[in-house]
Amino acid sequence: MKKIVMTGGGTAGHVTPNIALIPALRNEGFEISYIGSYDGIEKRLIEEKGIPYYGISSGKLRRYFDPKNFSDPFKVLKGYIQSVQLLKKLKPDIVFSKGGFVSVPVILAAKHCKIPSIIHESDISVGLANRIAIPNATKVCCNFPETLTSLPKEKSVLTGSPIRRELLKGDAARAVALCRFPDCTKPVILVIGGSSGSRAMNTSIRDLLPELLKNYRIVHLCGKGNFEGTLAKTPGYVQFEYANDELADLFALADLVISRAGANAICELLALRKPNILIPLSASASRGDQLLNANSFRTQGFSYVLEEHELTNTTLLQAIREVFQKKNDYIHAMKHNKSGNAIDTIVKLILETCRQ
Repeated sequence: MKKIVMTGGGTAGHVTPNIALIPALRNEGFEISYIGSYDGIEKRLIEEKGIPYYGISSGKLRRYFDPKNFSDPFKVLKGYIQSVQLLKKLKPDIVFSKGGFVSVPVILAAKHCKIPSIIHESDISVGLANRIAIPNATKVCCNFPETLTSLPKEKSVLTGSPIRRELLKGDAARAVALCRFPDCTKPVILVIGGSSGSRAMNTSIRDLLPELLKNYRIVHLCGKGNFEGTLAKTPGYVQFEYANDELADLFALADLVISRAGANAICELLALRKPNILIPLSASASRGDQLLNANSFRTQGFSYVLEEHELTNTTLLQAIREVFQKKNDYIHAMKHNKSGNAIDTIVKLILETCRQ
């Protein structure tokens, strides 16, 4: 039986593409193990899938001054030693990394143990953890054509992002029942502000409810701790702090999605062919990767982009109206995207790299 060790963590974005690959890897006969941090979000998500999980020490590599910059390198070194020990014990044929700082010692350990490894980079701009790990990897996958110019030509492959296949099997009728809408005669707008929510997006949507509810129904994923009790019984408006298994059904119901521009989120919208408005995190609140992701999708005709500093009630309402008017153009552009089936492409690459 072939063996693979997967790694990646810190945020859900460093885990969900790995989860999307698991069923296909199992179908190919792989025995799967996972290396992550002791208590990161990846631990719960992976253990729910019945995958053996091994926690290691991990530290964050920061671009700014922080007292932890003096102690975290020792955590990384400890994680490297632990990874070497785990890889010698597990004896995988290959390591697959989705990034995040916990993955760095694992990739370094794979090279030390002469085990081939593949890294997947979701964003246009390569993150710091992957920049450190890439010279030690066998192959590097990416989502965007623009990223290829930043990667070693001999080891880079444009694959797109693995999308959980269950997202493609949503049931709009189940979503109607979940939302307790009396009917579906009005178009549905799904608003996704991320797991912690977006104050700017939440405020604009709620301010616009009197106007929006004249023509649309609103499903609002507002983020943990952002439920607004005074709006709980507003006809045509429903809010959830987050959605897990229900997300596929909510996507199936949605006619338009308003979302942040994380790489995994927008690749899901592309796979589902959902007209969308992207409101990327500003450069001041991130390393600017969401701005680059969003602008790539705008250039390719997949998305309407409204930067956060441009976000007002007026501009958001104008964007919603414009996307509904041109929704067929957006759907047409997404249907003609040539990225293909990322899961099949990546699993084929894993099988080929195992044999090298």
